[in-house]
Amino acid sequence: MSSSRPVLFLVAVPEDADGDADAGCVQVDPEAPHLSVMDLGVTRGDGIFETISVCDGRAQALEPHLARLAHSAHLLDLPEPDLELYRRAVLAAIEAHDDVPELSVKTVMTRGVEGTGISTGWVYAAEAADSTRARTEGIRVVTLDRGLKHDVAQTSPWLLQGAKTLSYAVNRAALREAERREADDVIFTSSDGYVLEGPTSNVILRRGDTLATPRTDQGILAGTTQASVFDFAASIGMRTEYAVIPVAELASADALWLVSSVRQAAPINTLDGVERAVDAELSARLTAYLLGRRE
Repeated sequence: MSSSRPVLFLVAVPEDADGDADAGCVQVDPEAPHLSVMDLGVTRGDGIFETISVCDGRAQALEPHLARLAHSAHLLDLPEPDLELYRRAVLAAIEAHDDVPELSVKTVMTRGVEGTGISTGWVYAAEAADSTRARTEGIRVVTLDRGLKHDVAQTSPWLLQGAKTLSYAVNRAALREAERREADDVIFTSSDGYVLEGPTSNVILRRGDTLATPRTDQGILAGTTQASVFDFAASIGMRTEYAVIPVAELASADALWLVSSVRQAAPINTLDGVERAVDAELSARLTAYLLGRRE
């Protein structure tokens, strides 16, 4: 187990807090209490977050993560986050943390204590878990019906599909169901038979020299890691596409991945109990690219 200590910065600190409030963010003890039990992020999961992967001191896709934070705030009618403050806090947290190969940095913004109109924000950096096995040997995945049609983002925008919110009870329940089925992760499908996303990841399929992922207008969170994978694919001459993908195409794909920050590209070696071939070479190249370890 790592002995490195997490790093915590509060963002948009109230004027009566310790430290330089004018700076907009201040480093605090990560083991001390800082959050009110009346904060709506705690009582209702009313807030947003991003998780940023850091390899050898380099934040992966920092600007897309910040842009997605702002987009989620817009969908939830939250105050617009000060992205410069969050950017500063992320970089300061990376700088303040012990040197480790991989970090996970989480940015959080809640609606704050009910009735105050003042949001709560923080940035938390901790050493990332070792994902070597998932990246190399692959993961076992099951498909689970999300119970919503693939066009739910258009028909029912108040369900907040496509926003990265703190309301993760359903996602955690899905992962517990995967464990009960002796699997590691989940691919959500729509009630009308289309591929969506994982609880914390995006789905990528390889068909020959083409990588495909479900379109984000289906209530899917736009993936920063998935976008980086497509950038790499284009750089080596592969084609990429965003598509409406029937569930049956998972079985016929040449290779499958779940991609996300921190774990990066995890090839799927078993889907619904059926063993799958792993594209080890492409998986290794994707991981090297995502971690900034260029060939």
